Amino acid sequence: MAKVKPFRGIRPPKDLVHKVASRPYDVLSSDEARAEAQGNPMSLYHIIKPEIDFPQGTPEDNPEVYQKALQNFTAFKHNGWLVQDNQEQYYIYAQTMDGRTQYGFVVAASVDDYLAGRIKKHELTRREKEEDRMRHIRITNANIEPVFLAFPHNPTLENIIAETAQSEPEYDFVSEDGIRHSLWCICDPETIQTITQAFSIIPYLYIADGHHRTAAAAHVGEEKAKADPARTGNEEYNFLLAVCFPQSHLKVMDYNRVVTDLNGMSQDDFLTKLSGNFTVEDMGTQEYRPQRLHEFSLYIGGRWYRLQAKPGTYNDSDPIGVLDVTISSNLILRDLLGITDLRTDKRIDFVGGIRGLGELKRRVDSGEMKLALALYPVTMQQIIDIADTGNIMPPKATWFEPKLRSGLIIHSLK
Repeated sequence: MAKVKPFRGIRPPKDLVHKVASRPYDVLSSDEARAEAQGNPMSLYHIIKPEIDFPQGTPEDNPEVYQKALQNFTAFKHNGWLVQDNQEQYYIYAQTMDGRTQYGFVVAASVDDYLAGRIKKHELTRREKEEDRMRHIRITNANIEPVFLAFPHNPTLENIIAETAQSEPEYDFVSEDGIRHSLWCICDPETIQTITQAFSIIPYLYIADGHHRTAAAAHVGEEKAKADPARTGNEEYNFLLAVCFPQSHLKVMDYNRVVTDLNGMSQDDFLTKLSGNFTVEDMGTQEYRPQRLHEFSLYIGGRWYRLQAKPGTYNDSDPIGVLDVTISSNLILRDLLGITDLRTDKRIDFVGGIRGLGELKRRVDSGEMKLALALYPVTMQQIIDIADTGNIMPPKATWFEPKLRSGLIIHSLK
């Protein structure tokens, strides 16, 4: 059963939150962070991407860069740009995009739950990425950025969300990308106890986004526990910072592919070979988006094609075999284009659905890429089915939007 607890968040004063808050560290480059933080000493990028305070080209894993993260974190607190709350509490964080709002509980989630598999994952992690965030957590002694978790429907928690949303939020601002961010502090002892108890009957939490951050936070907590002979289990290092959303609130966007060449084939040969496993229909020059599972959209040679996977090319009873990312990876990328490792092959790139089909068209029309493949998005239920069966999602399968805003709340491990 999920173990969560309230905590004393470290966060910006209300009038500074829009200056401190930033995009997550892993969705932009150092140069992009440097540009976004220009002229804003309060930007969280100075803590989560401190290489921006060094000459351009300074490696992100330079020991001085991690030390700078600590110096800046300390300075933010000294300057009053980040202030710790006086009492332990929960928080509710809402994001509104395109008229749709999702509400999540900001909690301290159990490291032991992650290590025991009660916080379930659906992606593999890379050790070098974990180690980077582990170094950051070790030196700041804090979870600066939250992880993004989902949980099955719980009427008690939904009622608390509905009641809280009627009140005035502590934070309410629109970031430069047009996303509205709202946050409420839950200080009432009875409500705090109700939230803790409601989570305690939820068997599993699911990582929606932030697998590397989750693993890094859990491993540092595990290190600290092993090094503390007086550990009681209630120390802050036994918990990690998470925002937990009801599964029904979340929308997974498509995560599309662009490829540099046709593996030596002509366009006609490629389309002919596609017809072995797909019904191929020329849709003309207007953008075409997949409408259902097992339907794909191909852009090549200035035209859009509808691809419908033929029966027998997928397995709807298999949580991995049912996925369109599996079908396209096996039957198009591997068998026709010779791309076997989506993580390392330089002939392929990936475009999050937030960029739209226009970005796929642009990259092909520019000559940079030869073809683009748009996929129907996976669902939260498919992600949960994969996690529940102990399977791992194929690479580059999910794109969540909006991303959590970093800097609204920080969790100290002290």
